[in-house]
Amino acid sequence: MSDTTVYVAIAVGALAILAIGAVVVWRRDGSTSITPLAGLAFGCVACGIVFGDDRVVGYSFFAAGITLAVIDTVRRSRGSGSSRPHAGA
Repeated sequence: MSDTTVYVAIAVGALAILAIGAVVVWRRDGSTSITPLAGLAFGCVACGIVFGDDRVVGYSFFAAGITLAVIDTVRRSRGSGSSRPHAGA
């Protein structure tokens, strides 16, 4: 298995995990709107696909997109959890 195949497999796996996490967060919140940060992450991943011929540029866009998606997921999960009133208080 070549290095390129391993990198692509890791990127696809990470995107799949993020997509599942996003679906879980959206179902729990009941909202389906996409945040600007998630849109930017999607744009970076799309640019990574478009500029995939140049490995450094393509993989840099993939890494930036995955990082932005993780940041967005963490921000959304913390933001929605902190605004709810506590049941026991």
